[in-house]
Amino acid sequence: MKITETITVDRDPDSVWVLFEDVPELARCLPGAELTEDKGGGVYAGKLVTKLGPMTASFEGEATVTTDASTKTGSVDGKGTDKSGGSVGQVKMQYAVKASESGGSVVDVDADVVLSGAAAQFGRTGLIKEMSKRLIREFVECVEAKLAAETVEEAAAVEVGDVKGISLFFSSAWQWFKGLFRK
Repeated sequence: MKITETITVDRDPDSVWVLFEDVPELARCLPGAELTEDKGGGVYAGKLVTKLGPMTASFEGEATVTTDASTKTGSVDGKGTDKSGGSVGQVKMQYAVKASESGGSVVDVDADVVLSGAAAQFGRTGLIKEMSKRLIREFVECVEAKLAAETVEEAAAVEVGDVKGISLFFSSAWQWFKGLFRK
């Protein structure tokens, strides 16, 4: 499944890039994500707990993050397994931080997500894309709050809340359903 998003952040590209290079701090803005180990060389172990309606998947795995400060671009190559549900998830993502015409920044995200097992059932209905949009909004709000913090301590205290599985599922399902009639 292809996910392409443009995230608008009301901060200059240099400030946004500094945060994007700090993977452990940025991970605190990803709903359901937890870094468990920095293995060095841009390799991180962690887990991602995601609630898809009645199903909760806890993916454990690794991601390799590569960044290029000169172009403010990066990539993430990750894979995780939900041992209890038998699902496997893989992501290959590229991102770029650029100045926006309005004076802030835009972050272009292009990701290929592959799900297999029980979690793949939700991808067929388009709900994964709708849920991704909602999770990205939460991510952006957290990034904005970190960048708006006046001290390092304030920024470190900012993190995204827990993923509300059932409400996220139903609100995403409703948006997806309404989208069917817009086409």
